[in-house]
Amino acid sequence: MEFVKEFATFLHKNGIIKFGDFTLASGKKSSYYVDLRLIPSYPHQFRTMIKQLQNTIIDNIRLDNFDSLVSVPTGGLIIASALAIETVKPLIYVRSKPKDYGTSKSVEGQIFKRMKVVMIDDVATTGGSVINAIKSLKEADIVIEDAYVIVNRMEGAEQALKELGVKMHSLTNIIQITQALHEQKLVSDDILEKVRNQISK
Repeated sequence: MEFVKEFATFLHKNGIIKFGDFTLASGKKSSYYVDLRLIPSYPHQFRTMIKQLQNTIIDNIRLDNFDSLVSVPTGGLIIASALAIETVKPLIYVRSKPKDYGTSKSVEGQIFKRMKVVMIDDVATTGGSVINAIKSLKEADIVIEDAYVIVNRMEGAEQALKELGVKMHSLTNIIQITQALHEQKLVSDDILEKVRNQISK
């Protein structure tokens, strides 16, 4: 778990994870905020994260077991783009809503019937945006069985994806990150307790 410890320390040191009282995009209250969109501003750490993701996918399902990577704008798409370059795999993405001009399609990129894809996203909370994307992919007769995220917030996404027949994998989760910071005395007992209380029971 050396990656998790170093990654957690990097997130904390650079203000990518903050602890306190926050309101998320969903309107939900949270005891922490993690913004992985800052990571590409740190190219060495960004590349380490991408290589870790690549190795995890190779270990789990192998690169020759699927046709293309897929993501959703914007956070996940930046990660998926870097991963596509590293792995030399095609990349498609799903718009949150179909564009209202031109071809008005929701899935962008080269697709074909029964192609097998692997979803990439940055952070999973309830899985909302990924769930909508999975439904669009299935409507286009695209096969998806696996989704990879960098951080699992452990607030229902894993179960929600499972119900759609998709297994969610993560490089780390919020408990592992907070515990790694707690062990290094970078966060208090109180913060660790708040984060533990927030995750899905």
